[in-house]
Amino acid sequence: MKYRLIALVLLCLVLNCTAQNKIDNQGRRQGHWIKTDKDGSRIFEGDFVDGKETGTFNYYYPNGTLKIRNTFTTPGRYCKHEAYDQQGHLLATGFYNQKNRDGVWHFYNDDGKIVKTASYKMGIKDGAHIIFNKNGDTVEVANWQDNRRHGRWWKRIGEKGYITGRYEKGLMQGRLSEFDGNGRLVREGNYKDGVKNGAYRYYESGTCTVDETWQDGTLAERKILLHTSSGSQWQSIFGIAYFLPKGSNGTLLYLNDGTKLQCTDMPDLINERVGRETFVVIDRKSRLMANIGSIVDIKKDADGREILELLPKPPFTIFPDEECIKMVRSLKRIDELDEE
Repeated sequence: MKYRLIALVLLCLVLNCTAQNKIDNQGRRQGHWIKTDKDGSRIFEGDFVDGKETGTFNYYYPNGTLKIRNTFTTPGRYCKHEAYDQQGHLLATGFYNQKNRDGVWHFYNDDGKIVKTASYKMGIKDGAHIIFNKNGDTVEVANWQDNRRHGRWWKRIGEKGYITGRYEKGLMQGRLSEFDGNGRLVREGNYKDGVKNGAYRYYESGTCTVDETWQDGTLAERKILLHTSSGSQWQSIFGIAYFLPKGSNGTLLYLNDGTKLQCTDMPDLINERVGRETFVVIDRKSRLMANIGSIVDIKKDADGREILELLPKPPFTIFPDEECIKMVRSLKRIDELDEE
């Protein structure tokens, strides 16, 4: 009796297997299918009609938890898609059309809140893409066309600040504006084909402190607002040779024409305004900053010590450290390559 029961169970298993994973004489999958890996764990389970998925198809992680559920409304073509992580949290929902994302998709965090919505047209980004933070507030809105940003763009900066501009075929075009949390302008400028072109200005507490002019992505002029005991004035950064902190008295600027300008602005503030791509630290101890164009070379004094040569010649001697020497030598090599 015992052996008969075992044989019956084996027969049922065989019949069950033969009832699944059928292929017709045209090589098409038919009926209910269960695909497993070499360890016997399910990879997917669903039904086929003439080789096309129909109804609900489930895909699984190796541990057996649900990974993907595709519910077909048009066999083999159009389905609702749901994706889950291994803890069962919903990750994304949307629709596939011939294996292409199509329509509006939603993406979720572990708490089940939407973190992004995105529009697609047959696998191509097309329409609004919106990103949300964990509180559900909008943090970025971008429009897409043919897989490229196209149209208005808006992005939150901090809690209440934001930046906005416009793209055309993936490139920034026209005016870009940034505002702080109090609604005050932080920066504004013009773009052409993705690069700065024309006027570009920066503001501090609503006051313009940096006024730039760009030509097709190349900086043509940058003027910074300086404050002295006698008032405020604009100064081109290309006219500044180097500047030195003077404690509570502010900053002392040495200009290319050999004159000095004592400012009440702190050196860190001036350093931000002049731009890090033009000025570099040449003496970390004194925090002396120099325009790259004012650096001449490294030479030795009468005692054989290495000193930094600047133009115009400063009223003090700079004994460069190892980092400064490396930087100057790199600049010299770049100049030599440009001359070649």
